[in-house]
Amino acid sequence: MTVAGVNPALPISAAMLGMATFAGMDALMKGLSIEMGVYNALLWRTGIAACLALLLFSLKRCSLPGRAALRIHLWRGLITSVMAYLFFWGLVFIPLAEAIALSFIAPLIALYLAALLLGETINRQTIIASLLGLAGAIVIIQGKLSGDYSPEAAKGVVAILLSATLYAYNLILQRQQALIANPVEISLFQNGTVTCIYLLFAPFLAVVPQLHQWPVLTLTAALGVASLMCLSWAYARAEAKALIPVEYTAFVWASLLGWFMYGERLTLVTISGTALIVAGCLIAARLRPNDAEHVESTAV
Repeated sequence: MTVAGVNPALPISAAMLGMATFAGMDALMKGLSIEMGVYNALLWRTGIAACLALLLFSLKRCSLPGRAALRIHLWRGLITSVMAYLFFWGLVFIPLAEAIALSFIAPLIALYLAALLLGETINRQTIIASLLGLAGAIVIIQGKLSGDYSPEAAKGVVAILLSATLYAYNLILQRQQALIANPVEISLFQNGTVTCIYLLFAPFLAVVPQLHQWPVLTLTAALGVASLMCLSWAYARAEAKALIPVEYTAFVWASLLGWFMYGERLTLVTISGTALIVAGCLIAARLRPNDAEHVESTAV
């Protein structure tokens, strides 16, 4: 059900735009990670995003978070800093569409983490959903590692899967965080925390970007913030069960951008594996239709 007076097509369009902007950010970050290194790409992009979020925070006259909220912000920021580094490091070595597809298993892992950490029930549908997702991931990995492959590709797959596991835990934190903070506050403190963590390594690793890199870094930060705002607007006006399927259009955008920007081919194996993962995630979303998980992070 949508909010009264809102055209049902608008939240769906906003969610689709949110996924397109997030895929665009990932595609640009892949290029920056190759060009200037993962650490520097993340340090400067996240720092710019924190500044943009601070501007929004000030314009909206948001109040400072309490101690409980701040504790979650800091902890989630720490998890995100590792998760994001692993994702973009892996993205250097494997195609964008494959990385996005493998990251889709996070909501399925989150089902088991929710049972372990929150005491939620694991039922037959949960097991079926997770097995479908696992089968899809195996299909993609087998296709990637069969025949003539580079060791870097294997490292990339492992990094993406580790990132997805951390993102699954991140989803649990996201659900707790959403109860006590608005999206602008979450974006500010999450990007701010990640920036502060990366700055600890600045004396050893930081390199000031070249002049031509600043516009791209700023664009990636703006795309990330815009995606968060689009998704937040959409989820405030329509039920999650209507919007979760739209979030899987990220794979379509990733496929198109990977082909257009990097000449990456989309294989039938990747499509088949993605279909199994998405099927499992949609089954999982039906288990909690009004409390379903986003497939994209609000900070990466």
